[in-house]
Amino acid sequence: MALEIDLSGRVVLVTGGVRGVGAGVSKAFLAAGATVIACARRPAEAAVSCDGREIEYLPCDVRDADSVNGLVETIVRKHGRLDHVINNAGGAPFALAAQASKNFHSKIVELNLLAPLLVSQIANAVMQQQPDGGSIVMVSSVSGHRPSPGTAAYGAAKAGIDSLTESLSVEWAPKVRVNSLVVGLVETEQSELHYGDQNGIAAVAETIPLGRMARPEDIGRCAAFLASPLAAYVSGATLLVHGGGERPAFLAAATADHHSTTKEGQQV
Repeated sequence: MALEIDLSGRVVLVTGGVRGVGAGVSKAFLAAGATVIACARRPAEAAVSCDGREIEYLPCDVRDADSVNGLVETIVRKHGRLDHVINNAGGAPFALAAQASKNFHSKIVELNLLAPLLVSQIANAVMQQQPDGGSIVMVSSVSGHRPSPGTAAYGAAKAGIDSLTESLSVEWAPKVRVNSLVVGLVETEQSELHYGDQNGIAAVAETIPLGRMARPEDIGRCAAFLASPLAAYVSGATLLVHGGGERPAFLAAATADHHSTTKEGQQV
């Protein structure tokens, strides 16, 4: 029997699911047959769709408890259930830690750590009452696992997300599974803001072992896997989605000629 992801009849909430990585996640779940509700503070210019099916867009500020409660209540009232949540909303502009204000850092941590916790709490309350429970996928980042100069508070918040994932997976078991995707560099419509022009984007992509940045749909497919029955025994896990990571800087700086090394005095 072929293995496939079929989420027909399932209701999925994707926060920030109308552009960038979030749109890729929404499309992946649409392709798997799910009903997809994508929330954001403002809608996309064009509807997010896949195979003739579109997302349902609902406005929401994921930092605000009343807004999130209203969102989840609307979903359950219309669809009768909420099976999966993908906590994708987040991000941070470049700002050196020594120069950024306390208020700036607070807002970054609120959006990238406290908001996913809030959404998860409210969704969990629904999932715990469902016979099939549910699952939550956190979209984390490699920034939480290596130095993140210019986005220090963001990196710290993402490290917190991965710790949160482990704790919630224990607290909310066995009804609700909680996992995270540790995402590397992704090429989106806003890549030029981070990496410069197309030459800059290509140069950055060359530093990744697989030779390219992730596409939003790469992240979406991994999220769909973690939400699917194929991952029924996966909880508290972090799945690395970074194309092999980043080559250590010392490899580029070293002067050793690895093509002329010797073995027992003989040229190799």
